Amino acid sequence: MAERRHLDRRQFSYYMRVTDESTGQLLGHLTDISTGGFKLDCQKAVPLNARYVMRIDLNPEIADKQFMIFSAISRWCEPDRFDPTSFNVGFQILEMTPGDMDIFVRMFEVYGTQKNGQNKKSDMDYLWR
Repeated sequence: MAERRHLDRRQFSYYMRVTDESTGQLLGHLTDISTGGFKLDCQKAVPLNARYVMRIDLNPEIADKQFMIFSAISRWCEPDRFDPTSFNVGFQILEMTPGDMDIFVRMFEVYGTQKNGQNKKSDMDYLWR
C-alpha cells in the first residue's frame, strides 16, 4: 500500500501522558509525533476508528497553560514488537484549537527526535493505513 502520510515524523523523547478527557483514564504515552498525528504506547488495545477527546498535561517549557484538550481518532492498533503486554496505537488529530496546534508543533520541535534513515518509507504509517 502506498504511504499517504506526507508529514515529517519524529520519535518523542519526553515522557508525556495522554488521558481520556471524559473518564480521566490514562490512554497511553507519546512515543512518536508529527504535526498531524501521533503514536501512543498503550497498555490496552484500542478499537479502530474510535474517536477520543484527549488531554495532555503540559509543562512550562512548552506552554504557559497547564494542559490542552483536543480530539483524535485511532487509525491502527497492534501489539508492541518488544513488549507483548503493550500496544502501539496510531492516532490522527481531528480537532485542535489554533493555539493548541501551536503548542503541539512546539512539542514536535522540542521533544521530537529525528530517526535514523528518516527518508526511508516506513510500513509503520501511524496516521492512517
